[in-house]
Amino acid sequence: MHSIFDFIKNLHDSGHLQVLVRSGGVPLIALIVFAETGLLVGFFLPGDTMLFVAGVAAASIAPNGETYLNIWELTPALIVAAIVGDQLGYFLGYKTGHAIFTREEGIFFKRKYAQNAHDLCTKYGVNAVILAKFAPVLRTFVPFMAGVGTMNYRKYLIVDTLAVIAWIFLVVWSGYLLGERAQKNLSYIVAGIAIVSMLPVAFGIVKGFLISRKSST
Repeated sequence: MHSIFDFIKNLHDSGHLQVLVRSGGVPLIALIVFAETGLLVGFFLPGDTMLFVAGVAAASIAPNGETYLNIWELTPALIVAAIVGDQLGYFLGYKTGHAIFTREEGIFFKRKYAQNAHDLCTKYGVNAVILAKFAPVLRTFVPFMAGVGTMNYRKYLIVDTLAVIAWIFLVVWSGYLLGERAQKNLSYIVAGIAIVSMLPVAFGIVKGFLISRKSST
């Protein structure tokens, strides 16, 4: 159990992320993106921070004189991985989704995450797909809940594809354009990205708390 928590903690450490990105390359990064978007247990994976670090690695020169990653391979691979992951999440939700509200909670599953994603889909419809791309946890659960709610698939696919492209380009290319200039303060930048990306989730939690408190009084 201790090793599992250490692994999760390391995934959000800028130094370990750099090593992971540089050693694992495009295939491993794409696999993590797929898991975060397509598998409910992937909500804890480092989405935005890893993409930014990958962008920095694509602009940084390795000892062999080449960049650690090729930006022209990285970008389309991550777009495909995220789109495929989202479709898997949608169809899992479509086929088995309602059972999630009676599923037993564990380390890698909290029912409140599913409920928050469900509420977002109910309130914003297909626009929730766009909003979720820029918020961890919701990024994992919203595709699933879109399937649970039988959101029109054609509309979902179009909006989701555009949202994925915007998400990948914004985060990866921000790291790439900053390049080695970001290296000196990478830990602070990664921490800042993590905090900013969690704001929508935190806002939703606070809003839900205030509403429930108001209704109780």
